[in-house]
Amino acid sequence: MISLHLFLIVGYSIVVVGLGIWSARFVRSSSAFFVAGRSLGPGLIFASMLAANIGAGSTVGASGLAYREGISAWWWVGSAGLGSIVFAFAVAPRLWRLAHDHDFYTTGDYLEYRYGARTRTLAVVLVGTGALALLAGQLIAGATILNVITGAPRWAGALIGGAIMTIYFTAGGLLGSAWINTLQLVVMIVGFALALPVALSSAGGLPALIGPAAPASFGNFLYSAGPGSGWTLLALTGPAFIVSPGLIQKAFGGRDARAVRVGIAVNAAALLLFAFAPVLLGMTARILMPGMTDSNAVLPALLAHHLPPWLGAIALAAVFSTEVDTCDAILFMLSTSASQDVYKRFLAPTASDAQLLRVGRVTALCGGALGVLLAMWLETVIGALTIFYSLLVVTLFVPILGGLYVPRARERDALAAIVTGVITLFVLRIGLFGSTAGLDPTLCGISVAAVVFLVLTLTRPVRQ
Repeated sequence: MISLHLFLIVGYSIVVVGLGIWSARFVRSSSAFFVAGRSLGPGLIFASMLAANIGAGSTVGASGLAYREGISAWWWVGSAGLGSIVFAFAVAPRLWRLAHDHDFYTTGDYLEYRYGARTRTLAVVLVGTGALALLAGQLIAGATILNVITGAPRWAGALIGGAIMTIYFTAGGLLGSAWINTLQLVVMIVGFALALPVALSSAGGLPALIGPAAPASFGNFLYSAGPGSGWTLLALTGPAFIVSPGLIQKAFGGRDARAVRVGIAVNAAALLLFAFAPVLLGMTARILMPGMTDSNAVLPALLAHHLPPWLGAIALAAVFSTEVDTCDAILFMLSTSASQDVYKRFLAPTASDAQLLRVGRVTALCGGALGVLLAMWLETVIGALTIFYSLLVVTLFVPILGGLYVPRARERDALAAIVTGVITLFVLRIGLFGSTAGLDPTLCGISVAAVVFLVLTLTRPVRQ
C-alpha cells in the first residue's frame, strides 16, 4: 500500500517539475513570467485561480476543522467562493483595465498609482511577511501526507514539497504555472470525486455523519464556536479572496476584462461546490478514526488507511497536488513584489527586463527556502493560514476597495487605515488589554480601518 502511494506521488511530482522546466522555453521576458504576456483566456484563468484557491487550508485544514466541528466547516472554503463572486464582478475587471492601461504587474503598482510610494512599501512589507506563513501552511500539509505514507519527519517532507514547487515555478513563472495548474486541477477533481463516495459508504452514508454519537452542533450549518469558527470565517477568508495580491496578479494576466470576469466567476461557483468535499471527508474520518488529536493528519490518514490502495493513492496525489499548486501562487506573489515593488521601484529603476526576470526567479528560490524553515516552526495548517489571511485583509481590503470606489481618497487616508487596522488586529490577537473573547480580531481590524479611512476622506475639504 505504502509503495503504491509513494510511487504515484513521486511520479506525479516528476511530471509537474518536467512540465515546469519545459515551459521555461516560452518565458523570455518579465511580462511572460509575471503576467503571462496578458494572454490568459477564461479557461486558464479558471484553472489557475481554482488551483491557487484550493490548497492546504481548503483540504487538510478544512477536514481537520470538520472533524472537530462538523458541517459548519464549510464556511472555510465557502467564504472563499463568496468572496470570489465579489472579486469577479466588482473588483478584478476594474483592476485589469487599470493594469492594461498603465502596465501594472503587481498590486503594489496599483497602490502606488492610486496613493503613493509609502503605501506601496508598507503594504508589500506586511503582506510579504504574512505570505511566508501561508507558504508554510501548504508545506506543513504536504509534509503531513509524506509522513503518513513514509514516516518521514516534517523537515524532510517540507523540504521535498518546497523543492518541487520552487523548481517548476522558478522555471515557468505564471505561464508555466497556468499550464501546470490545469493538470493539477484534473488530478484534484478525479481524486476527490472518486474518494468521497467510497469514504462515505465506509462510514455508513450521510445520515451516519450526524448520528446520535456526533455532537449536537455537528449538523448545524450555522454553528460557530466564536471567532475563526463556522460562519464567522466569512470575515476572515471572504475578504482575503477579494484583495489577495496573488489572485489580483493572476487576473492581470487575462487577455481582456471579460476573460477575467468569466474565469473568476466559474472559479467561485466551483469553490462553493467543492467546499462540501473536504468537510464530508473530515466528518467521515471522525466516525472511522475517533480520538485523533492531530488535525493535520485527519485527511491524509483517512485516504491512506480507509480506502482501497489504488484509490487512496490517487486521492493522496490529488491532495498533494492542491498543496503544491497553491505554493506556486504564493511564490508568484513574493517574486513579483520583490522584483517590481522593491528592486525596480527603489533599488534599480532602470533595470533591464533580463535583470527583473532574474530577480524574480532568485526571490522565488529564497521564498521557497524561507517557507520550508517556517513550516518546521508553525504547528498547524489552519494556524499558519490564519496569520496570513488576517494580516492580508486588514492591510489591503480597505485601501484597494476604497481606491476603486472612493475617488477623494488620498495616501494619508490609506496609510492611516493600514496602520490603525493592523494595530487593532494585533492588540486583540495578543490580548494586551485582557480577555477579548467574542471579538473577532480580523473583523475588528477591518472595521477600524474602514472607519478611519472614511472619516479622513469625507472630512477633508473639497478642493475648488
